[in-house]
Amino acid sequence: MDPLQVIVTMHIHAGKSEELKNIATKCMASSREKDPGTLQYDWYFNPDETVCTVIERYQSSEALLAHIGNLGELFGQILAITDFYPAVFGEPSEALVQATAALQPKVHQLYQAL
Repeated sequence: MDPLQVIVTMHIHAGKSEELKNIATKCMASSREKDPGTLQYDWYFNPDETVCTVIERYQSSEALLAHIGNLGELFGQILAITDFYPAVFGEPSEALVQATAALQPKVHQLYQAL
């Protein structure tokens, strides 16, 4: 059970920042209620609200898969109004790699840490 960090950068389609904020609020509620394996789930917007960055940490690949599954329709709504660029840090399971292949996440494996 290897922990993972995920950093997602979303370029928000014109005029959709308020819609994304509304979706983000629902995503946060879902995560608090349904995702015990989520260790960090922080949403940031740049000053002109054209880019959103989400910093996430999960206990395991299974916890991340559960989070994605729990978001359900909300995840599709995010993909409809942003250009979505995920990066995964750690060693994702084969099941996670296969489940997220269409999103083309950039995977970074740990070299060294303090």
